[in-house]
Amino acid sequence: MQTLLSGFIKLALASLLAGSLLSFFGITPRAALDTLGVTAEDLHNGIVSAFAWAAPRMLIGAVVILPIWLVTYLLMPPRG
Repeated sequence: MQTLLSGFIKLALASLLAGSLLSFFGITPRAALDTLGVTAEDLHNGIVSAFAWAAPRMLIGAVVILPIWLVTYLLMPPRG
C-alpha cells in the first residue's frame, strides 16, 4: 500500500512540475488542442466513443478470463 501511495505522490509532483514548466512557456490546454486542430467537444466525444467501444468487450472478456483465473488460483500448489 505504501508503494502505491508513493507512486501516486511522485506522479502528482511530476505532473505539477510539468504543468508549471508548460505554463511558464505559455502553453495552455486550449493552445495545445488548437495546435492539434481539435476542440474540447471533439476530445470529449472521442473519449466517450472509445469507452462505449471498449466497455462491452472488457465485460465479455471478464466473463471468460475471471473463471479461468479463479480455477487456476484454486488449483495452484500452496506457496511457502
